[in-house]
Amino acid sequence: MKKRYRNGKIWDFEHEIGELGNREVILGLDGGTTSTVCICMPIFPFSDSFPDPLPVLARAVAGCSNHNSVGETAARETLEQVMADALLKSGSNRSAVRAVCLSVSGVNHSTDELRILNWLREIFPSHVKLYVQNDAVAALASGTMGKLHGCVLIAGTGTIAFGFTEDGRQARAAGAGPVLGDWGSGYGIAAQALTAIVRAYDGRGPVTILSSNILQTLGLSSPDELIGWTYADPSWARIAALVPVVVSCAEAGDRVAHEILQDSVEELALSVKAVVQRLGLCGEDGKASFPLVMVGGVLEANKRWDIGKEVVNHISKSYPGVLPIHPKVEPAVGAALLGWNFLMTESHKEACKR
Repeated sequence: MKKRYRNGKIWDFEHEIGELGNREVILGLDGGTTSTVCICMPIFPFSDSFPDPLPVLARAVAGCSNHNSVGETAARETLEQVMADALLKSGSNRSAVRAVCLSVSGVNHSTDELRILNWLREIFPSHVKLYVQNDAVAALASGTMGKLHGCVLIAGTGTIAFGFTEDGRQARAAGAGPVLGDWGSGYGIAAQALTAIVRAYDGRGPVTILSSNILQTLGLSSPDELIGWTYADPSWARIAALVPVVVSCAEAGDRVAHEILQDSVEELALSVKAVVQRLGLCGEDGKASFPLVMVGGVLEANKRWDIGKEVVNHISKSYPGVLPIHPKVEPAVGAALLGWNFLMTESHKEACKR
C-alpha cells in the first residue's frame, strides 16, 4: 500500500504483516484533552445483542489529540500514531479496516468534521467507511452500547453535555473550553481553587486550607510562587490534576473547597438540564425516563463527596425520569460500537436497494 501523509514511517510494519486473509476490523477512537485511546475490534455478525465479552483485538494509547489544545499538526500525528499502534498490536493493517469512527474533543462544527474526514481519506483505502464525531458521542455510545439516544455528561479535564433523540436531533451545552467557561470541569474546579488561594493571600477572600494543601502538593513555599507555576505551563490537564486536592479539602470541612464543588455540581446539572429541555428528552410532562451516561474523573465517587451523585440529585428535582448510567466499557469501545452500528445500518440500506 502506498504510504501517505507525512508520517509514512509509522506504517512500515505493514510490509512485514502483508495480507491477512478475511479478518475485517473496525477502529474506534476516543480523543480527549488528556489522552487518546484507539480500539481495534473485529467485525461480528448482526444480531439483537452484542457478544459478551466484546471481542477487542488491541488497545493503544497516546497523548492529547484536541487540535484546540495542541495544534492541528500535533493532533493529527497523535491520531495517526495511535491508529497505527492499534493495528500493529492486533496484527492487522489498513487493508483489513472496514470502518473508522473517530470521536475527538474539539470537533464542534461541520467544518471540523470535514477537515478531519479529508485527512483520514489520505490515510485509508477508499473502501473504508469514515465517521467523525465529538468525543461526547463516543462517551454516550459507551453507556448505550452504540445507540444514540439520551444524554451524556462528560466531566474530566473539560466538560460537555451532549444529547440525541431517536429521530436524530441533537443538542449540546458547555464544552467551549476554559477561556469560554468550562465551569464544573476538572480545569474549572482547580482554577477556582488556585484563584481562591490568591484571593486569600491578598486578603480579598476567606482563609482556606486549599492554600497549604495545594502548595504542599506542588512543592511550593508561598502563594507568590503560584503565578510562576501556573503560567510556566498553563495546560488544561496540568491544572485539572489538582482536583483530588480540592475534594480532600472539602471532605476535611473546608468551606471554600465545599463551595467550589457545589458550584461545580450546579454548573454540570445546568448543562444537562439545558440539553434535556431543548430536545424534550423528558417528555411533554417532564417526567419521561431518559438515559444519562456519566463519564469522567470528576464524576467518580470519593469518601464523602460524590459529585456525580449530587449532579443526579440536582437534575432529578426537575426531571425525575433521569436514569444515570456509568458505562461498563470505555468511550473508545463506544466509538467502535458506534462505527459498527453505522456500518450495519448502511449495509442494510444498500441491501434493501438491490
